[in-house]
Parts: sequence; C-alpha cells; structure tokens
Amino acid sequence: MIERKVKRVGKVGVFAVIHGIYFEQFKGLEENLRKYHEDLCKLIKSNDVELVDFGFVDSNAKSFEVADKIVAENVDVVMCNMITYATSSVFAPILQKINSPMVLVALQPRAAMDYDRADTFMQLENDNICSVPEFCMVAQRYDKPVTDVIIGTLYNDEKAKKEIADWCDVAKVLHGLRGARLGLMGRVLEAMYDMHCDPTAVAAAFGVHVPLIEISDLMEAYNDVKEEQVEEKKALILREFETPDPVSDPVTRKLTEEDLEQSARSAVALDILVDRFKLNGMAYYYEGADGSPERKVATSLIVGNSILNAQGIPMCGEFDIKTNIAMFIMDKLDIGGSFAELHPFDFNDNVIMIGHDGPHHMRIANGKPILRSLIKYHGKLGSGASVEFKLKEGPITMLGITQKADGKFKFVIGEGYSKEGPIPPTGNTNTRGYFPPDTKDFIKRWIIEGPTHHYALGIGHKADVIKKIADSLHIESVIVR
Repeated sequence: MIERKVKRVGKVGVFAVIHGIYFEQFKGLEENLRKYHEDLCKLIKSNDVELVDFGFVDSNAKSFEVADKIVAENVDVVMCNMITYATSSVFAPILQKINSPMVLVALQPRAAMDYDRADTFMQLENDNICSVPEFCMVAQRYDKPVTDVIIGTLYNDEKAKKEIADWCDVAKVLHGLRGARLGLMGRVLEAMYDMHCDPTAVAAAFGVHVPLIEISDLMEAYNDVKEEQVEEKKALILREFETPDPVSDPVTRKLTEEDLEQSARSAVALDILVDRFKLNGMAYYYEGADGSPERKVATSLIVGNSILNAQGIPMCGEFDIKTNIAMFIMDKLDIGGSFAELHPFDFNDNVIMIGHDGPHHMRIANGKPILRSLIKYHGKLGSGASVEFKLKEGPITMLGITQKADGKFKFVIGEGYSKEGPIPPTGNTNTRGYFPPDTKDFIKRWIIEGPTHHYALGIGHKADVIKKIADSLHIESVIVR
C-alpha cells in the first residue's frame, strides 16, 4: 500500500462556560465540573487532533480575553462545552470575534438524575442543555448562527462520540484547505462549459491559492528526471498494480514496456513539479502538437496522478479545479476521492457504472488496481497506460462541487453503495453504483441539482459530515436522497 505523504491535521479549540456564582454557592461543584471538562478534552483528543483548551469562562470580561486567545491560536473548529447553565454574556464576545465554526457540546455526565438522591447540586452538574436555547438565540441576533449542537451524555454515548469525531474530521478538512496550493496547468476545455472556473472565486470561497502552472514547468521537471528515479518508480508501479492480458476491448493491450517507462518517467516529473511549486493538488489539461514532447508527457500522467492521490495529493484531469477541491475534501476525510463521472446504466441489476478514464485514489480500490495500455484515449488525444479498478464494495459517497447563476458554489452530495459484479475491461475505472430503492430515480434527482459532470467518489457514508464542511464554509449544499 502506498503511504500517505501528507498527514491529516486539525486544530480544535474548546472552552467551558459557567454561571460564575455557582462555584461560590456549591462547594465541590468546581472540582466535579473540571473533571468532566477534562474527560471531554480527552474524548476530543482521541480523534487525533491538536486540542487547545481555553479553560472555564465565567464572566463577560473573561470572555473577551478568551476570544483574543482563540483568534491568536487560529483553530479550525471551536467547541463550547455547555458544562452547566451560563448566561450568554460569557459566550457572545467569543462568538462575535471568531470566524471558525462554533459547536455547542451539551453532554450530561449522567443519563438521568438519581431522583431519590436528587438535589440542586446534581441538577447543576447535569444542566448542560439549559442555556443552549439562549446561546442559539443570541447567535441568531448576532447574525452568526451556531454551526451545530451535540446533545447526549459524556460517557457511553456512541452517537455523541461520532458527532465529535465528525467535527474533528471537519477540522482536518478546514485546516488542509487553509492556504492549500491547488495548481492549474494548461488550459480549460473550451467546449466543456461546466469546467470553466475563476481561480479568484475558488480562493475566496475555500481559502486556497491557485498557482497557474505552465506546461514548460512540467517539461523542465521532466528534463531533470534521473534514470535511477525512473527505475524506482517502475518498481513501485509493478508492485502496486496488476498488468493482465487484454480481455474484450480491442483498444486495450497488455501494459507495454514503453508505456511503463513513459508512465514512470512522467510520474517522477510530477513529483518534482509538486515539490517545486509546493502543490497540495492540481488539475490540468493540455493537448500539444502532434508528436511534440509536451503531448507525450501531458497525456501520460494518469499513473503518476493515481499514485499522488494515494499519497494525499489529489490530481485530476480536464482542468476541473472544482472536482479537485472535492477530491481534496474527501482525502482529508480519509475516504478516498476518485475522479468520477456517470457511465452506462445496468438496468437489469438496478446499478449505474461510475468512474473515469483518468486518475483515481488507489487506497480505496477493491484489490490491486489494473494497468492496461490503450492504443487511444477515447475523446482525447494520446495513448498509453491507463488505470482500471472499482471501489471497495460497501457504502460510497459522491461530492460534486458546482456553480450557480450568481457564481456562488454549491455542494451536491449523495450516498449509495458499491456492489459486487463485473465491470467493463476498458482500462478505465468503473464501480457498480447502487442507490436504493431505484438508481435511475436517484440519478435523475442528482442531475436536476445541476452538478458538473465530474464529481469525487469515496467510500463510506459521509454526506452529513460533508454538509457540515459546506456549512462551515458558508456554501450552499444539498444531500440528494
């Protein structure tokens, strides 16, 4: 298995709120609440994030101090521990100053009070929900709505644990997007209007930078490739891919030594390009003149792209920066992120083939991916090695990022299943996508939302988490059911 080059990192800030007079009125309450707060912090940290604990906020003046500290720490997600009742004056200054998603966490230490022994002390220990409505109302008045509320128990509550884990994943996505360099190389396909996209709009919406890469930059990297690097890459390719004989498609043939050599050399060039421009991902398209070195290199990047996808650096073709971002988001959620589009239905089995003729995320393949040599790329110029596989069987998620008439972005999200069964041996990826109860009806609802014809494809059911990401970025989203 190819190892990830880029670690998933997220930074979560947490603070607890309390009505200051309680500690004076009830001896022992402070010690108990601090223990509960420590346990919540341990729960958050168990999701492999950096945690910054800003402690207890018990006054309006302290709230202003903590707000400055949170901003200085530049956290990705803020969790407010509703540890007992607190007035909104200890929350509002923090909410007003931060721009990170605000999640209210209301987890009682007890599932229910012991009514035979119940007293005011016990109620205050479990009064986590009491001020949530007040906080949410104040957030509405500040025009900065609370992003989410997690309600449940602090101990032995799997649903609450999952919700916290989801927000830790969101933090990793937001952390990755901030300042990410997602390159564009070549030119847009003028005939594909859904591919056209303004890099400044991308930067404004997602907090990334879009370096514009010249094809000459790739060629310079290509000319710097060393022979030992090519041999190492060839060995990696032969270790990670199967290279079977062709089956039924006359366009395919067994991987040739020439295509293996070219794919390896171009993959090394991509590695050099990524390092030189400090890229976190890239979308590209280039044709070049017939017989030119530029065409030879630009049309032989599929294998190198797929390896980089598995290493946590999403790469896609057809200049599709929007889908590159969708792939980036899925990779930071650790669910893959293959470049995909709709292929033919199998109406007999109530499935649709979903895949593409370009780069894919090898970490989510069902078994070893296959490499075939193609004598021509359908619909595009060039020939060479191409990747074929299907996703692991089980739940899958689709994320399409599109644009509306006003230029604003929109997430189109769907969930289904990768089913067992044959795929066409065409040197392209294909997964048998099943969307219950009727795949055709789901696909109709999907396309009516106006996605681009590409989208990112990952494993697991993560629609709700991806919607949280959209909400955090203030981007419209729809989950197609």
